[in-house]
Amino acid sequence: MDPSAPITQDVMTFPRKETPTDKINLVGLTRDALRQVLIENGTPEKQAKMRAGQIWQWIYQWGVRDFAEMTNLAKAYRAELAEKFEVRVPEVVSKQVSEDGTRKYLVRINGGHEVEVVYIPEEGRGTLCVSSQVGCTLTCSFCHTGTQKLVRNLTAAEIVGQVMMARDDLDEWPEKGAANDGGRLLSNIVLMGMGEPLYNFENVRDAMKIVMDGEGIALGRRRITLSTSGVVPEIHRTAQEIGCLLAVSFHATTDETRDVLVPINKKWNIEKLLEALSEYPKATNSERITFEYVMLKGINDTDEDARRLVQLLKDYQIPAKINLIPFNEWPGSPYERSSNNRIRAFATILMQAGYASPIRTPRGEDIMAACGQLKSATERARKSRKQIEADAGL
Repeated sequence: MDPSAPITQDVMTFPRKETPTDKINLVGLTRDALRQVLIENGTPEKQAKMRAGQIWQWIYQWGVRDFAEMTNLAKAYRAELAEKFEVRVPEVVSKQVSEDGTRKYLVRINGGHEVEVVYIPEEGRGTLCVSSQVGCTLTCSFCHTGTQKLVRNLTAAEIVGQVMMARDDLDEWPEKGAANDGGRLLSNIVLMGMGEPLYNFENVRDAMKIVMDGEGIALGRRRITLSTSGVVPEIHRTAQEIGCLLAVSFHATTDETRDVLVPINKKWNIEKLLEALSEYPKATNSERITFEYVMLKGINDTDEDARRLVQLLKDYQIPAKINLIPFNEWPGSPYERSSNNRIRAFATILMQAGYASPIRTPRGEDIMAACGQLKSATERARKSRKQIEADAGL
């Protein structure tokens, strides 16, 4: 793909509609926090739990943003709510639709910052790739997002709001009283967008608890996958406080190579990471952990790398699936994609050892929506290839 070529797919831009407000946004509050904020703003304490439950369903089960439409609440109470509160999700700045149906949204959050969100339709499922930070601190040398400096963490409202925004665009909020399951266009969530989710643990946890709530968006924990580059201390917390599926951006089988590709490895090396991962399936009753492995020509794609990966998984007794990801090139990248033959040979070694090792089909490459390509348009200042290679120590 020529990254300088114009995008020929559908590209929609939306006029700015964000206006400053002093109202309290109810999106992103936990059930307890929602109850408390209602009490603090005049709802009688004896009624607050019931009112919070009703409002919760309107917001998260049926996608209603206007208090006037919350018809099982008294009219006067609805007016009081409208004076003090709002139901606000990130604002869509633009939407691009790939030839393969992938949708990439640029959304604006508080402070005028922008993040990218990607929806990937597949047969029988639809996956939303959600961002957790504006930018990223990890500086993984093969990742375009990592060339954008961290601006700030997203709030729980801005994280769950991405899911709500996508359901708006897909037009799949059920009517009041209708079931909220079966045949969903948005059936799975992966925290694999911009940022390291475990560096924003509390907000990610609160947002995912809202997503998993049975009276709200109601996606089960096995439909949510959190991807980490290896923030070891928070892996145990993830098991205890979220319990979703776990993926790890692994990408190398020696500390020497992983130190360059995933610099967080200098803090928590492969041994420490695998020790933490070995406990995760037991703590969450998960079947297996997904290992993400981007295939880089001449860097991490040899038969020896494949055999070493197998041995590591066996040594630490980790039930695993390995997703092999053909490298998605981006402007100025110092790496090249491994050949198809090399990727297949790598996969064969893993499969013969008993590990599922699907080769991911790149999605949304033509709109820079593929794995490792996300970088918000307003922060897309180019680094030269020489600068990136210097940063990566190549």
